[in-house]
Amino acid sequence: MHRAIARRWAPLLLTAATACSDQAPATNADASSTSTAASGSTGTGGTSTGTGNADSSGGSSGTTGDDGPADDALQRYCGDDHAAIEARIDEWLAQLSVADKVAMMHGTGLLPDGGTWHVLGNDALGIPGLHMLDGPRGVSEVASVPATAFPVGMARGATWDPALEREVGAAIAREIRSVGADVLLAPTMNLLRHPRWGRAQETYGEDTHHVGEMAVAFIEGVQSEHVIATAKHFAANSIEDTRFDVDVSLDERSLHEVFLPHFRRAVQQADVGAVMSAYNSVNGLHCDVNPPLLRDILGDEWDFVGFVMSDWVEGTHGSVEAVRAGLDVEMPSGAHFASLPDAVAGGQIAEAEIDESLRGILRAQLCFALDTDPPVVDPDARLTEDHLALAEEVARRSVVLVRNEGLLPLDRTSLGEIAVVGPLADVENLGDDGSSQVDTAGVVTVLEGLVDRAGPVTVTHVPGDSIGAEQAAAITAADAVVLVVGLDADDEGEGLIAAGDRESLALPADQLQLIHDVAALGRPTVVVLEGGGPILVSDWMAEVDAIAIAWYPGVRGGYGIADVLFGDAEPSGRLPASVPFAEADLPPFDNVSLAVDYGYLHGYRWLDAMGTPAALPLGFGLSYSTVRYDAIGLEPTTAGAGETVTVTVTVTNTGARPVRETVQLYVEMPGATLPRAPRDLRAFAQIDLAPGERGVVPLQLAVDSLAGRDPERHAWVLEPGVVQLKVGSSAAQLDLIAQLTISP
Repeated sequence: MHRAIARRWAPLLLTAATACSDQAPATNADASSTSTAASGSTGTGGTSTGTGNADSSGGSSGTTGDDGPADDALQRYCGDDHAAIEARIDEWLAQLSVADKVAMMHGTGLLPDGGTWHVLGNDALGIPGLHMLDGPRGVSEVASVPATAFPVGMARGATWDPALEREVGAAIAREIRSVGADVLLAPTMNLLRHPRWGRAQETYGEDTHHVGEMAVAFIEGVQSEHVIATAKHFAANSIEDTRFDVDVSLDERSLHEVFLPHFRRAVQQADVGAVMSAYNSVNGLHCDVNPPLLRDILGDEWDFVGFVMSDWVEGTHGSVEAVRAGLDVEMPSGAHFASLPDAVAGGQIAEAEIDESLRGILRAQLCFALDTDPPVVDPDARLTEDHLALAEEVARRSVVLVRNEGLLPLDRTSLGEIAVVGPLADVENLGDDGSSQVDTAGVVTVLEGLVDRAGPVTVTHVPGDSIGAEQAAAITAADAVVLVVGLDADDEGEGLIAAGDRESLALPADQLQLIHDVAALGRPTVVVLEGGGPILVSDWMAEVDAIAIAWYPGVRGGYGIADVLFGDAEPSGRLPASVPFAEADLPPFDNVSLAVDYGYLHGYRWLDAMGTPAALPLGFGLSYSTVRYDAIGLEPTTAGAGETVTVTVTVTNTGARPVRETVQLYVEMPGATLPRAPRDLRAFAQIDLAPGERGVVPLQLAVDSLAGRDPERHAWVLEPGVVQLKVGSSAAQLDLIAQLTISP
């Protein structure tokens, strides 16, 4: 990572160093005037299933209004002591010089110092400053210490389990604190608009509701440990190869109904401490100098009271204009912001505007108790057995079984030998080499996991990327084959410092040939697919007996995969994104042009609108049992704005094994004046059922989540009428229907 940063941004090293060389915190403050910090909320907002993207607030003034942020937003963010905290910030602002203030509004240098990126505090006043570090799957390797590498975000999205993701967030936060960091640069919560996006692995999926549920849970977990989470990248960021320069055009409905609701939930439900602006432009303005995004939406509409930071180096495009747009912190240096004291002196910007930006930075430090409960370096807090066990459980829960013609689970009593084949069978395949990379230890590969869990079964590794006579003989001698293929860090990743966007949704040609050759040998075969997002399977899936999608499964991934294959764990993962029959079935992916349009539809919503079936639909996944959807109930059947309805779903495990079923609720509004997608996910929940057991799953649906954005009024509109509520096991299998009447 250090080499990658230096290679990309070496010409800016001198500029960054020069900009920060004179930023020592000289202050005219009297240290004796400081008061004891009030501890506050750590951003643990609620996550009731079914909360949607409607604007139920009255648009009260936010961080840019003359009256300051709304009291309820401050209450959520800081707790009961929010007034005392604001008063303390007032005292600090009155004692700081302009130079002191600006020194706390940017990082101290391009490369991390002591394993974290720093934003200065002020020793005389007891202001701790900020210490930032990635990442979305664990402590970034730039910390130069081994840490737990969790399964990537897409794998965790496949669990469809916010409670489990909350545990992951808390565990990563504990490890982040153990290296002295107090700001976690995660979660990545941009929608997977197209599976070729190089950073697909970092996010949770393609749907705004699903991503919102998972991201809110992660943020709550992180912030429960007095670590500031960072919702990134704001906004419409889902291309790597042109990420610094591309301008994304969006109409108002697409922006507000599709690409922003999950960010809004991060702010209004999880009270996220920080937001990172994206590199790209939106509607002609780079995101860091984009008042409609930062001031109007994030500040005024959503009442965000934390701070906005830029993405690194090339994510800042001005000084005065950036502050006025709503950017508070330039990272990782002061290449632009270091000029702000001169701008104040010259009358280009008022000191009060600097104060406004700095207030959010100081508020975060106090409300997350960074002054009274700072992180403590503790090597024993990383790679703990609890965290490793959690990583293993997430890997187990993330496996999505998408084909099974009777081969799985592998039967130890009838199988004498298993041949393990494929280029990724004995590879530590944890994800890309970008900013999310984790330096870890004790990685368990698929081969190692199978050997450990095989019991009396002989596991034979058949190395090589092709099938010759020797390999063919070894495979035909076995009773079953586990073929491990997919993607690795050479195929996808963060742009310019890693592999960038994928060239294709198909497997590499040599791996496709390997599948054909192994299948032709006639042995029962299960394919384990690794990678960061959807991979085409339709051309070869009929040739094999089973397919399990395992993503990038983390440090203990081999154990989790083996447990599912041998039936020691039930397959419960569900697809967080649709897998098409062909790439042409999806909207175009343009990672070459510097101007692109993002429309209202993508993923399953696009496929539904085009009348094109998915090869593997959103929410799909097989288990080793069978589930029947018996009945649906709705209470009340008529509701209006501000109300929540409860949908009850009765399901029965009709098979002979336990099952964890993910019950999904989609809404259809064909009569809406504002044209809508054919169906939208709006709630989901899981239930564990023993063989033969029947259970009832309650799903909460906020009526406001059914509103649409009226581009003429620039407001949310909840239209009266009938809404179809459809429930089932995937976007393509919705067996139960209820009708909700929305009252005027």
